[in-house]
Amino acid sequence: MKKDELIYYLGFSYCLGIGPMTFKVIKNHPKGVRGVYETSQKELLPIFGVKLAEKFVEFRRRFDPKKELEKLKKDGITVLAVDGEDYPESLKNISDPPICLYVKGSIPKFFDGKQIYFAIVGTRKPTSYGTQIAYKFSRELSEAGFIIVSGMALGVDTIAHQAALDAGGKTIAVLGCGVNIIYPAINYQLYHNIIKTGGAVISEFPPNQTVLKGLFISRNRIVSGLSRGVLIAEGGEYSGSLITAKYAGIQGKDVFAVPSPINSDMSRAPNLLIKQGAKLVTTVEDIYEEFNMKITPRKKEDIRKNLTEDGKFIFDILQKNPKTIDDLAIELGKTVSEVLNSISVMEIEGVVEKNMEKKYQIKL
Repeated sequence: MKKDELIYYLGFSYCLGIGPMTFKVIKNHPKGVRGVYETSQKELLPIFGVKLAEKFVEFRRRFDPKKELEKLKKDGITVLAVDGEDYPESLKNISDPPICLYVKGSIPKFFDGKQIYFAIVGTRKPTSYGTQIAYKFSRELSEAGFIIVSGMALGVDTIAHQAALDAGGKTIAVLGCGVNIIYPAINYQLYHNIIKTGGAVISEFPPNQTVLKGLFISRNRIVSGLSRGVLIAEGGEYSGSLITAKYAGIQGKDVFAVPSPINSDMSRAPNLLIKQGAKLVTTVEDIYEEFNMKITPRKKEDIRKNLTEDGKFIFDILQKNPKTIDDLAIELGKTVSEVLNSISVMEIEGVVEKNMEKKYQIKL
Protein backbone atom coordinates (compact mmCIF):
# COMPACT_ATOMS: atom_id res chain seq x y z
CA MET A 1 0.00 0.00 0.00
CA LYS A 2 1.32 3.43 -0.96
CA LYS A 3 1.35 6.12 1.73
CA ASP A 4 -1.04 8.37 -0.18
CA GLU A 5 -3.61 5.55 -0.36
CA LEU A 6 -4.37 5.55 3.37
CA ILE A 7 -7.12 8.15 2.90
CA TYR A 8 -9.05 5.82 0.58
CA TYR A 9 -8.90 2.95 3.07
CA LEU A 10 -10.09 5.45 5.69
CA GLY A 11 -12.98 6.54 3.47
CA PHE A 12 -14.22 2.99 2.88
CA SER A 13 -13.86 2.25 6.60
CA TYR A 14 -16.02 5.26 7.49
CA CYS A 15 -18.79 4.43 5.02
CA LEU A 16 -21.46 2.44 6.85
CA GLY A 17 -22.41 -0.60 4.78
CA ILE A 18 -18.93 -1.31 3.44
CA GLY A 19 -17.41 -4.04 5.59
CA PRO A 20 -14.40 -6.36 5.33
CA MET A 21 -16.01 -8.74 2.82
CA THR A 22 -17.11 -5.97 0.44
CA PHE A 23 -13.67 -4.43 0.80
CA LYS A 24 -12.09 -7.69 -0.38
CA VAL A 25 -14.02 -7.30 -3.64
CA ILE A 26 -12.81 -3.69 -3.89
CA LYS A 27 -9.17 -4.72 -3.38
CA ASN A 28 -9.40 -7.37 -6.09
CA HIS A 29 -10.93 -4.99 -8.61
CA PRO A 30 -8.64 -4.03 -11.54
CA LYS A 31 -8.94 -0.34 -10.63
CA GLY A 32 -7.59 -0.96 -7.11
CA VAL A 33 -8.68 0.73 -3.87
CA ARG A 34 -8.07 4.31 -5.01
CA GLY A 35 -9.59 3.69 -8.44
CA VAL A 36 -12.81 2.24 -7.01
CA TYR A 37 -13.07 5.08 -4.48
CA GLU A 38 -12.89 7.69 -7.23
CA THR A 39 -14.85 5.91 -9.97
CA SER A 40 -18.31 6.86 -11.25
CA GLN A 41 -21.59 5.67 -9.77
CA LYS A 42 -22.30 3.69 -12.94
CA GLU A 43 -19.05 1.71 -12.56
CA LEU A 44 -19.78 1.14 -8.87
CA LEU A 45 -23.07 -0.67 -9.61
CA PRO A 46 -21.55 -4.12 -10.39
CA ILE A 47 -19.43 -3.89 -7.21
CA PHE A 48 -21.90 -2.42 -4.71
CA GLY A 49 -25.35 -2.86 -6.16
CA VAL A 50 -27.81 0.03 -6.63
CA LYS A 51 -28.52 1.05 -3.03
CA LEU A 52 -24.96 0.87 -1.69
CA ALA A 53 -23.59 2.62 -4.79
CA GLU A 54 -26.01 5.51 -4.25
CA LYS A 55 -25.21 5.63 -0.57
CA PHE A 56 -21.44 5.60 -1.18
CA VAL A 57 -21.56 8.38 -3.79
CA GLU A 58 -23.54 10.56 -1.37
CA PHE A 59 -21.09 9.72 1.44
CA ARG A 60 -18.09 10.51 -0.77
CA ARG A 61 -19.59 13.89 -1.73
CA ARG A 62 -19.67 15.13 1.87
CA PHE A 63 -16.70 13.25 3.40
CA ASP A 64 -13.17 14.64 3.18
CA PRO A 65 -10.76 11.81 4.11
CA LYS A 66 -7.70 14.10 4.17
CA LYS A 67 -9.27 16.45 6.70
CA GLU A 68 -10.54 13.54 8.74
CA LEU A 69 -7.08 11.95 8.87
CA GLU A 70 -5.59 15.25 10.07
CA LYS A 71 -8.28 15.50 12.75
CA LEU A 72 -7.57 11.96 13.94
CA LYS A 73 -3.87 12.76 14.27
CA LYS A 74 -4.66 15.84 16.36
CA ASP A 75 -6.86 13.68 18.59
CA GLY A 76 -4.01 11.18 19.11
CA ILE A 77 -5.67 8.43 17.10
CA THR A 78 -3.49 6.34 14.78
CA VAL A 79 -5.01 4.67 11.71
CA LEU A 80 -3.62 1.32 10.57
CA ALA A 81 -4.85 0.17 7.15
CA VAL A 82 -5.10 -3.55 6.46
CA ASP A 83 -2.38 -3.41 3.81
CA GLY A 84 -0.09 -1.14 5.83
CA GLU A 85 3.22 -2.21 7.40
CA ASP A 86 2.12 -1.60 11.01
CA TYR A 87 -1.11 -3.59 10.75
CA PRO A 88 -0.84 -6.74 12.91
CA GLU A 89 -0.01 -9.82 10.83
CA SER A 90 -2.22 -12.05 12.96
CA LEU A 91 -5.26 -9.99 11.93
CA LYS A 92 -4.30 -9.87 8.26
CA ASN A 93 -4.58 -13.65 8.22
CA ILE A 94 -8.21 -13.93 9.36
CA SER A 95 -10.99 -14.26 6.77
CA ASP A 96 -12.49 -10.82 7.47
CA PRO A 97 -9.78 -8.44 8.69
CA PRO A 98 -10.94 -4.90 9.56
CA ILE A 99 -10.37 -2.36 6.76
CA CYS A 100 -8.72 -0.07 9.31
CA LEU A 101 -7.82 -0.23 12.98
CA TYR A 102 -8.15 2.95 15.03
CA VAL A 103 -5.66 3.07 17.86
CA LYS A 104 -5.24 5.13 21.02
CA GLY A 105 -1.85 4.33 22.51
CA SER A 106 1.72 3.54 21.50
CA ILE A 107 1.03 0.96 18.85
CA PRO A 108 3.56 0.99 15.96
CA LYS A 109 6.19 -1.05 17.85
CA PHE A 110 3.55 -3.25 19.43
CA PHE A 111 2.82 -5.42 16.43
CA ASP A 112 6.35 -6.45 15.49
CA GLY A 113 5.65 -10.18 15.80
CA LYS A 114 7.88 -10.69 18.84
CA GLN A 115 5.32 -10.51 21.63
CA ILE A 116 2.76 -13.13 22.55
CA TYR A 117 -0.77 -11.77 22.62
CA PHE A 118 -3.18 -13.76 24.72
CA ALA A 119 -6.90 -13.17 25.25
CA ILE A 120 -8.74 -13.63 28.53
CA VAL A 121 -12.52 -13.25 28.31
CA GLY A 122 -15.60 -14.22 30.24
CA THR A 123 -18.83 -13.16 31.86
CA ARG A 124 -19.74 -9.63 32.92
CA LYS A 125 -20.93 -11.05 36.25
CA PRO A 126 -18.18 -13.38 37.52
CA THR A 127 -18.42 -15.31 40.75
CA SER A 128 -15.62 -14.94 43.30
CA TYR A 129 -14.11 -18.08 41.71
CA GLY A 130 -14.17 -16.53 38.23
CA THR A 131 -12.69 -13.32 39.56
CA GLN A 132 -9.79 -15.20 41.14
CA ILE A 133 -9.20 -17.26 37.98
CA ALA A 134 -9.20 -14.24 35.64
CA TYR A 135 -6.89 -12.24 37.90
CA LYS A 136 -4.49 -15.10 38.59
CA PHE A 137 -4.02 -16.14 34.95
CA SER A 138 -3.79 -12.59 33.63
CA ARG A 139 -1.29 -11.49 36.25
CA GLU A 140 0.95 -14.54 35.91
CA LEU A 141 0.90 -14.47 32.11
CA SER A 142 1.73 -10.75 32.19
CA GLU A 143 4.63 -11.41 34.52
CA ALA A 144 5.89 -13.91 31.93
CA GLY A 145 5.79 -11.22 29.22
CA PHE A 146 2.44 -11.98 27.57
CA ILE A 147 0.34 -9.04 26.36
CA ILE A 148 -3.22 -9.53 27.57
CA VAL A 149 -6.06 -8.83 25.14
CA SER A 150 -9.68 -8.37 26.19
CA GLY A 151 -12.76 -6.25 25.53
CA MET A 152 -12.85 -3.83 28.49
CA ALA A 153 -16.37 -4.97 29.39
CA LEU A 154 -17.34 -5.18 33.04
CA GLY A 155 -16.47 -8.40 34.84
CA VAL A 156 -13.78 -10.76 33.55
CA ASP A 157 -12.51 -8.37 30.85
CA THR A 158 -11.92 -5.55 33.34
CA ILE A 159 -10.28 -7.92 35.82
CA ALA A 160 -7.94 -9.27 33.13
CA HIS A 161 -6.86 -5.78 32.05
CA GLN A 162 -6.33 -4.63 35.64
CA ALA A 163 -4.33 -7.72 36.59
CA ALA A 164 -2.01 -7.11 33.64
CA LEU A 165 -1.47 -3.52 34.77
CA ASP A 166 -0.91 -4.65 38.38
CA ALA A 167 1.81 -6.98 37.10
CA GLY A 168 3.52 -4.10 35.30
CA GLY A 169 2.57 -5.54 31.92
CA LYS A 170 0.87 -4.22 28.81
CA THR A 171 -2.69 -4.89 27.75
CA ILE A 172 -4.89 -4.19 24.73
CA ALA A 173 -8.58 -3.32 24.98
CA VAL A 174 -10.66 -3.99 21.86
CA LEU A 175 -13.80 -1.86 21.85
CA GLY A 176 -17.15 -2.39 20.17
CA CYS A 177 -17.44 1.36 19.58
CA GLY A 178 -15.17 4.24 18.59
CA VAL A 179 -11.86 4.48 20.49
CA ASN A 180 -12.76 7.95 21.74
CA ILE A 181 -15.80 6.59 23.57
CA ILE A 182 -15.09 5.07 26.98
CA TYR A 183 -17.51 2.20 27.43
CA PRO A 184 -18.51 1.34 30.03
CA ALA A 185 -17.99 4.83 31.50
CA ILE A 186 -17.05 3.33 34.87
CA ASN A 187 -13.80 2.15 33.23
CA TYR A 188 -12.61 5.72 32.63
CA GLN A 189 -9.50 5.27 34.77
CA LEU A 190 -8.73 1.83 33.36
CA TYR A 191 -8.97 3.20 29.80
CA HIS A 192 -6.43 5.94 30.53
CA ASN A 193 -4.13 3.63 32.54
CA ILE A 194 -3.97 1.14 29.65
CA ILE A 195 -2.77 3.91 27.33
CA LYS A 196 -0.49 5.56 29.89
CA THR A 197 1.39 2.30 30.60
CA GLY A 198 2.25 1.57 26.97
CA GLY A 199 -0.78 -0.48 26.02
CA ALA A 200 -3.49 0.38 23.52
CA VAL A 201 -7.21 0.80 23.03
CA ILE A 202 -8.26 -0.25 19.52
CA SER A 203 -11.37 -0.58 17.39
CA GLU A 204 -12.32 -1.26 13.79
CA PHE A 205 -15.09 1.31 14.12
CA PRO A 206 -14.45 4.98 13.33
CA PRO A 207 -14.29 7.43 16.25
CA ASN A 208 -17.68 8.60 17.56
CA GLN A 209 -19.31 5.30 16.55
CA THR A 210 -21.70 4.72 19.43
CA VAL A 211 -22.37 1.46 21.22
CA LEU A 212 -24.60 -1.01 19.35
CA LYS A 213 -25.20 -4.61 20.38
CA GLY A 214 -24.12 -6.20 17.08
CA LEU A 215 -20.78 -4.39 17.15
CA PHE A 216 -19.70 -6.28 20.28
CA ILE A 217 -20.12 -9.59 18.46
CA SER A 218 -18.03 -8.23 15.60
CA ARG A 219 -15.22 -7.08 17.88
CA ASN A 220 -14.87 -10.58 19.39
CA ARG A 221 -13.20 -11.83 16.20
CA ILE A 222 -10.55 -9.13 16.65
CA VAL A 223 -9.90 -10.16 20.27
CA SER A 224 -9.25 -13.74 19.13
CA GLY A 225 -7.60 -12.71 15.86
CA LEU A 226 -4.95 -10.66 17.64
CA SER A 227 -4.20 -13.45 20.08
CA ARG A 228 -2.22 -16.65 19.94
CA GLY A 229 -4.66 -18.26 22.35
CA VAL A 230 -7.91 -17.49 24.19
CA LEU A 231 -8.75 -18.41 27.78
CA ILE A 232 -12.40 -18.55 28.82
CA ALA A 233 -12.31 -17.83 32.54
CA GLU A 234 -16.02 -18.14 33.31
CA GLY A 235 -19.32 -17.71 31.51
CA GLY A 236 -22.92 -18.80 31.26
CA GLU A 237 -24.68 -20.87 28.63
CA TYR A 238 -25.16 -17.89 26.29
CA SER A 239 -22.01 -16.00 27.22
CA GLY A 240 -20.42 -13.78 24.58
CA SER A 241 -17.16 -15.51 25.47
CA LEU A 242 -18.44 -18.57 23.58
CA ILE A 243 -18.60 -16.41 20.45
CA THR A 244 -14.97 -15.40 20.99
CA ALA A 245 -14.04 -19.06 21.46
CA LYS A 246 -15.89 -19.94 18.23
CA TYR A 247 -13.98 -17.28 16.30
CA ALA A 248 -10.73 -18.53 17.82
CA GLY A 249 -11.49 -22.05 16.63
CA ILE A 250 -12.28 -20.85 13.09
CA GLN A 251 -9.06 -18.80 13.07
CA GLY A 252 -6.98 -21.78 14.18
CA LYS A 253 -6.13 -20.32 17.58
CA ASP A 254 -5.74 -22.35 20.78
CA VAL A 255 -8.77 -22.28 23.07
CA PHE A 256 -8.23 -22.84 26.79
CA ALA A 257 -10.79 -23.22 29.56
CA VAL A 258 -10.59 -23.50 33.33
CA PRO A 259 -12.89 -26.18 34.83
CA SER A 260 -15.58 -24.63 37.03
CA PRO A 261 -17.90 -25.92 39.76
CA ILE A 262 -20.77 -27.75 38.06
CA ASN A 263 -23.34 -26.24 40.44
CA SER A 264 -22.61 -22.73 39.15
CA ASP A 265 -24.44 -21.20 36.17
CA MET A 266 -21.17 -19.52 35.26
CA SER A 267 -19.53 -22.93 34.76
CA ARG A 268 -21.45 -23.74 31.62
CA ALA A 269 -19.29 -21.95 29.04
CA PRO A 270 -15.86 -23.26 30.12
CA ASN A 271 -17.11 -26.77 30.92
CA LEU A 272 -18.93 -26.97 27.56
CA LEU A 273 -15.77 -25.88 25.74
CA ILE A 274 -13.73 -28.53 27.54
CA LYS A 275 -16.25 -31.16 26.40
CA GLN A 276 -15.86 -29.85 22.85
CA GLY A 277 -12.09 -30.15 22.91
CA ALA A 278 -10.79 -26.93 24.46
CA LYS A 279 -7.57 -27.42 26.42
CA LEU A 280 -8.28 -27.84 30.10
CA VAL A 281 -5.91 -25.70 32.18
CA THR A 282 -5.45 -25.37 35.91
CA THR A 283 -2.19 -23.40 35.95
CA VAL A 284 -0.34 -21.04 33.60
CA GLU A 285 2.25 -23.79 33.18
CA ASP A 286 -0.37 -25.69 31.13
CA ILE A 287 -0.42 -22.78 28.68
CA TYR A 288 3.37 -22.50 28.56
CA GLU A 289 3.55 -26.22 27.84
CA GLU A 290 1.08 -25.91 24.96
CA PHE A 291 3.19 -23.10 23.50
CA ASN A 292 6.45 -25.03 24.10
CA MET A 293 7.70 -22.31 26.42
CA LYS A 294 9.88 -22.65 29.48
CA ILE A 295 9.06 -20.01 32.08
CA THR A 296 10.65 -20.09 35.51
CA PRO A 297 7.95 -19.39 38.11
CA ARG A 298 8.59 -17.31 41.21
CA LYS A 299 10.24 -19.45 43.87
CA LYS A 300 8.47 -19.73 47.18
CA GLU A 301 11.67 -19.19 49.12
CA ASP A 302 12.34 -15.94 47.23
CA ILE A 303 8.90 -14.65 48.15
CA ARG A 304 9.21 -15.75 51.78
CA LYS A 305 12.58 -14.13 52.46
CA ASN A 306 11.19 -10.65 51.70
CA LEU A 307 8.41 -10.93 54.28
CA THR A 308 8.33 -9.66 57.87
CA GLU A 309 8.71 -12.18 60.69
CA ASP A 310 4.93 -12.34 61.18
CA GLY A 311 4.52 -12.59 57.41
CA LYS A 312 6.84 -15.59 57.30
CA PHE A 313 4.84 -17.36 60.02
CA ILE A 314 1.59 -16.69 58.13
CA PHE A 315 3.20 -17.84 54.88
CA ASP A 316 4.31 -21.13 56.44
CA ILE A 317 0.85 -21.82 57.84
CA LEU A 318 -0.94 -21.02 54.59
CA GLN A 319 1.39 -23.22 52.57
CA LYS A 320 -0.23 -26.18 54.28
CA ASN A 321 -3.90 -25.13 54.10
CA PRO A 322 -6.04 -22.02 53.54
CA LYS A 323 -7.11 -20.36 56.80
CA THR A 324 -9.54 -17.74 58.04
CA ILE A 325 -8.31 -14.71 60.00
CA ASP A 326 -9.64 -16.29 63.19
CA ASP A 327 -7.78 -19.54 62.51
CA LEU A 328 -4.53 -17.63 61.91
CA ALA A 329 -4.99 -15.57 65.09
CA ILE A 330 -5.39 -18.75 67.16
CA GLU A 331 -2.38 -20.50 65.59
CA LEU A 332 -0.15 -17.44 65.93
CA GLY A 333 -1.37 -16.48 69.38
CA LYS A 334 -2.12 -12.94 68.22
CA THR A 335 -5.18 -10.72 68.03
CA VAL A 336 -7.32 -10.62 64.91
CA SER A 337 -6.35 -6.96 64.47
CA GLU A 338 -2.61 -7.82 64.47
CA VAL A 339 -3.07 -10.61 61.94
CA LEU A 340 -5.20 -8.36 59.73
CA ASN A 341 -2.42 -5.75 59.63
CA SER A 342 0.12 -8.32 58.46
CA ILE A 343 -2.07 -10.14 55.98
CA SER A 344 -3.36 -6.90 54.43
CA VAL A 345 0.21 -6.01 53.49
CA MET A 346 0.74 -9.51 52.06
CA GLU A 347 -2.47 -9.19 50.05
CA ILE A 348 -1.42 -5.83 48.58
CA GLU A 349 1.96 -7.32 47.65
CA GLY A 350 0.23 -10.18 45.83
CA VAL A 351 1.48 -12.92 48.17
CA VAL A 352 -1.92 -14.07 49.48
CA GLU A 353 -5.51 -13.97 48.28
CA LYS A 354 -8.97 -14.98 49.47
CA ASN A 355 -10.56 -18.09 47.99
CA MET A 356 -14.25 -18.83 47.47
CA GLU A 357 -14.62 -19.93 51.09
CA LYS A 358 -13.29 -16.51 52.23
CA LYS A 359 -10.14 -18.18 53.50
CA TYR A 360 -6.67 -16.83 52.82
CA GLN A 361 -4.31 -18.85 50.68
CA ILE A 362 -0.89 -18.42 49.03
CA LYS A 363 -1.22 -16.70 45.66
CA LEU A 364 1.23 -18.35 43.28
